[in-house]
Amino acid sequence: MRKLRIFILLIALVAGLWLLGLVAFVHQVDTYVAAPDGTRTDAIVVLTGGSERIKAGIELLKQGRGKKLLISGVPKGLTLDGLLDRAQLPPSLRQCCVVLGHAAESTFGNAEETLAWMDIEKFRSLQLVTADYHMPRSLLIFHAILPGAHIIPSPVAPESVKLSDWYQRPGTARLLVTEYEKYLWARFYLWLRPA
Repeated sequence: MRKLRIFILLIALVAGLWLLGLVAFVHQVDTYVAAPDGTRTDAIVVLTGGSERIKAGIELLKQGRGKKLLISGVPKGLTLDGLLDRAQLPPSLRQCCVVLGHAAESTFGNAEETLAWMDIEKFRSLQLVTADYHMPRSLLIFHAILPGAHIIPSPVAPESVKLSDWYQRPGTARLLVTEYEKYLWARFYLWLRPA
């Protein structure tokens, strides 16, 4: 019986720590804000996964907040015209300053694709555009893959994800729990990875 009680206590402790971590994770997501107007970096990098992200990246480019825009993780075969058909982007910016990355299939892939592109361009700083709930994992991975780069988060808050009462919204709660677990796995993977 004593071993069973110890086992139950350990399970309860792990579950409690996991829950506290989830609450801290959601709070972290809620603290991300856009960089102040006028913030400039060498690059703007958008991680695909929502149309709001691409629009936000294009807006930053139009404001002159980066020299070039990389849209990472674009499905193969999708062209710039197919991707930006509804976005208002001057032809001069389309031709010189927007690059589609087709190699990435994960957030780690996004970071590696960005690293290769930034090395070619000799860029050292970027504004990272992705959904706010995806930002903790993205920053974790990008800082690990691009250790010398200056990375400024530029979060996009999807209208469908309400953080204020997330625990009362099954869809939002599922999304945040899934993203939290992916964040933990990414942290664990990076901890195991040789330096």
